[in-house]
Amino acid sequence: MSLESRLLDALQPWRSAPRWYVAFSGGLDSTALLHLLVRLSTREKLPPISAIHVHHGLQPAAESWPEHCRSICQDLRIEMRVVRVRVEPGPSLESAARAARYAAFSECLNTADVLFTGQHRGDQAETLVFRLLRGAGVRGLASMPAVRALGDGWLVRPLLNVGRDELEAYARAQGLSWVEDPSNQCTEHARNFLRHRVMPVLRQRWPRAVENMARTAGHLGEAQQLLDELAELDLREARAQFRYQWLPMPRLSLPSLESLSPARQRNALRYWLADLTALPDSDHWAGWDALRDATPDAAPVWRLAAGELHRGDGCVWWLSGPWLATPPGPVDWLQSSADLQLPGNGFLRLSGYAGQGLLQVRYRQGGESLRIPGRGRRDLKRLLNEAGVPGFVRSRLPLLFLDGELVAVANLPQFDAQTLSLQWSPPAVDTFELVGSFE
Repeated sequence: MSLESRLLDALQPWRSAPRWYVAFSGGLDSTALLHLLVRLSTREKLPPISAIHVHHGLQPAAESWPEHCRSICQDLRIEMRVVRVRVEPGPSLESAARAARYAAFSECLNTADVLFTGQHRGDQAETLVFRLLRGAGVRGLASMPAVRALGDGWLVRPLLNVGRDELEAYARAQGLSWVEDPSNQCTEHARNFLRHRVMPVLRQRWPRAVENMARTAGHLGEAQQLLDELAELDLREARAQFRYQWLPMPRLSLPSLESLSPARQRNALRYWLADLTALPDSDHWAGWDALRDATPDAAPVWRLAAGELHRGDGCVWWLSGPWLATPPGPVDWLQSSADLQLPGNGFLRLSGYAGQGLLQVRYRQGGESLRIPGRGRRDLKRLLNEAGVPGFVRSRLPLLFLDGELVAVANLPQFDAQTLSLQWSPPAVDTFELVGSFE
């Protein structure tokens, strides 16, 4: 089957998208992909095509690339957007540049738009070897997915079954020109070392090594899909309804997880955590064992890259963003008829207040008590224990004081004195978008 025919087959699911974008670096792969798409559009009904060039500004040679890409797009009569990004310094310049690049792509996509990238079969094989050497599991060894969500749209890699030699042959036959990134020759970078030193040796001994590795990545992708389906089944019961639905953070039933084998626990948690944080490596799973096996009166915490897992009220809870910081207080409530914005802690709404006295919102310091109709004065700590309020909530649960006396506890009307009702809308947890280790 010809290169164009294989590409057209890969494009079929996306032909009704509002718009197609090409991540256009100006290199061989993206140049060939862009030219192929434009050529297909002359005889097929395809969505509008345009290009996005991300300029990182990391090396002098790259300064001429935007103009080179513009020239090609003008010849092809398509629009091109140049997005300049700032790469934050860090331990890995490649990773930082990749994160900046995909953040820029994400911002460019509207709902259901598709971004095509030019990674090919050789890139997939290199990714498999790279991750194998890092000790990746099935999810990592499945390498680059052909499709994944990106912002409001989709990232699609239609050339993963195409060899680089095919792309180069096509580009030369069409008289295309492309840029060569000088940094791609630097074998100090791990991926370049694989590409220039390791892969040629493997191909010399096993000529079909690249094709076989890419096929293996496909098999592992199917295996990961089965593991994901198993995780969905295992999480179905663990995601049942709980008390305190006003708490916005993700949670799972601890007894449901404990009923699974350790391997299925880890598989379910990997699936669940994938949208929340970078996944832990093998050495860090001891944190889950400690959290799961802690005594009921303990307060274990499993710290991960983007947040923490806590236990409470028979559940495992994910905390991130504002939930990892202590909210400042106290806060005077001068206009009780209006919602009160709490610094770093959502907002409050009060009803049933007659408008007499000084209102103040505080957080637990220890030793608080309040008078409950028919029960007399009760210790707040004991009341929260009776109600099963998770420990991590208690330090930021708003307490309403009237003229220095505790009269209401947010979202726990059974504790409210008089006719007051204190409704708290807690802050949401942060969202997380994972950029793969090679995109």
